[in-house]
Amino acid sequence: DQPQRTQQGETLQIITKDLIRNLRIPQEDPSGKSVILTPAEFEQINSRSRVLTKEEIQAMKEASLKKRQEEMKAAQERNRQIFQLDLSHTENHTLSEIEIEAQERAMRLRERANALRMEQEDEIKKLNMLILGAQCQATRDAQIQEKKQIQAELLDEERRLDAMMEVDRRKALETMEKIEELRKKQRISGMQQIYEQIQQRWEETQVQDEMKEMEKQHVRNEQERMNMEDLQALLKKKEEQRRLQEEVRRINAETVRAKEQKKEEEKLNDLRNLEYIKKKMEQEAEYEAEQRRIKKEKELEIARMRARQEKARDYQAEQDELRARRNQEITDREWRRKEKELAVKKAQEEAMLKAARLEQIQSKEHCLSIEAGREKAEFERVLKVQQEAIIKQKEEEEKQHQRALHHAEAIRQQVKERELTAIANRREIFKEADRLKEEARQRRMRIAEIKEKKLRDLRATGLSEIHCSEVERKARASLH
Repeated sequence: DQPQRTQQGETLQIITKDLIRNLRIPQEDPSGKSVILTPAEFEQINSRSRVLTKEEIQAMKEASLKKRQEEMKAAQERNRQIFQLDLSHTENHTLSEIEIEAQERAMRLRERANALRMEQEDEIKKLNMLILGAQCQATRDAQIQEKKQIQAELLDEERRLDAMMEVDRRKALETMEKIEELRKKQRISGMQQIYEQIQQRWEETQVQDEMKEMEKQHVRNEQERMNMEDLQALLKKKEEQRRLQEEVRRINAETVRAKEQKKEEEKLNDLRNLEYIKKKMEQEAEYEAEQRRIKKEKELEIARMRARQEKARDYQAEQDELRARRNQEITDREWRRKEKELAVKKAQEEAMLKAARLEQIQSKEHCLSIEAGREKAEFERVLKVQQEAIIKQKEEEEKQHQRALHHAEAIRQQVKERELTAIANRREIFKEADRLKEEARQRRMRIAEIKEKKLRDLRATGLSEIHCSEVERKARASLH
C-alpha cells in the first residue's frame, strides 16, 4: 500500500487476512542517532560492500601500488622543484607580485599534496576505516532500534487485538448469560402460569364440589319434603280411613237402628255404602298409585339430573385436564425446540470463535517465522560481509607487512651500500637521520592533527558520543 500523509505525519496501511493496521511513520528519528553520509562516503561504503574476484583484487592492488609510486615520484619531484625555488628565492630577497602569487600557489599546492600524501598513510587509512566502521555501526544500531520499535508497535497491536477479542468474548458471555436469565425467567413464568392454572382448577373443583354438595343437600331436602308430603298424605289417608270407619260404624248403627224399619232401605243403603266404600277404596288406591308413580318419576328425574350433572362435570374435568395437558406438551415442545436451537447456535459460535483464534495464532506464527528467517538471513549476510572484510583487511595487512619488510630490507641494503661507499659522509648521514626523525615527528604531529580534525568532524556530523569515544580510543591506541 502507498503511504498516506495526514496532519499527524505519514501513515502506512497494511491489509492482511485477519486485520487492517495503520502504521505511523515517525517524522523524526526515534533513536536520535541517525547518521547523514555524504555521497562520496556512501559510494565508498557501497564499493567496499561489493565482493570482488581475486583478479579484480589483484588488479586493484597493482593499480593502487603503481599510482602510489607515481604519486610519490611526482611529490618528490615537486618537493625538489619547490626546494630549488626556495633556494633561489632566498638568494633574491626582492619578490614581485607574480612571484609572491606563484609562491602562495606553490604553498597551497604543497599543502594539498601533503594532505593527499597524509591521506595515504596507514594510520590515516586505519582511522578512516574506524570512522566508516563507527558510522556503519551507528546505522546498524539505528536500524536495530527502529526494528525493535516496529516490533514493539506490532506487539502493542497484538495486545490491543487480544484485548478487543477478550472484550468481544466477555460481551458474548454477558449476552449468553442474559439469554439464559431470560430463559430462566420464562421458565419460571411458565411454571407460575401452570401453578396458577392448577390453583384456578383446584378452586373451580372446590366450587364444583360445593355446588355438588349444595345440589345433594337440595336433593336431600327435596326428598325429605316429598317424604313429609307422603307422610302427611298417609296420615291424611289414615285419618280419612278412620273417619270413614267411624262413618261406617255410624251408618251401621243407623242401619241397625233402622233395620227393622226399612230393610229394603238398609239393603239399598248397604249397597250404596258398599258402592261408596268401593269407590272410595278405588279412589284411595288410585291416589296411592298416582303418588307412587309421581314419587318414582321424581326419583327417576332426580337420578337422571344427577347422572347428567355427574356426566357433565366429568366431561368438563376431562376436557380441562386434556386441554391443560396439551398446553403443557406444547409449552414443553416449544421450550425443548428453543433449547436445541440455542445449543446449536452456541456450539456454532464457539466453533467460529475457536476457528478464528486458531487462524490468528497460525498467522501470528507464520509472521514470526518469516521475521525470524529475515533476521537470520540479514545476520548471515552481515556476518559474511564482516568476515570478508576481516579477511581482506588481514590480507592487506600481510601485504603491507611484506612491503614493509621489503622496504626495510631495501633500506638496510642501501644503508650498507652507503656505509661501504660513503664512510666519509657519516656526518651527513647523521644529519639525514636527524632530519628523518624530525620528519617522522612532524609526520606524527600532522597525523595527530588530522586525527583530531577528523574526530571533530565526526562529532559535528551528529554521531552518538559512544561511537565517537570508541573511534577516539582506537585512534589514540593506534597512534601510540
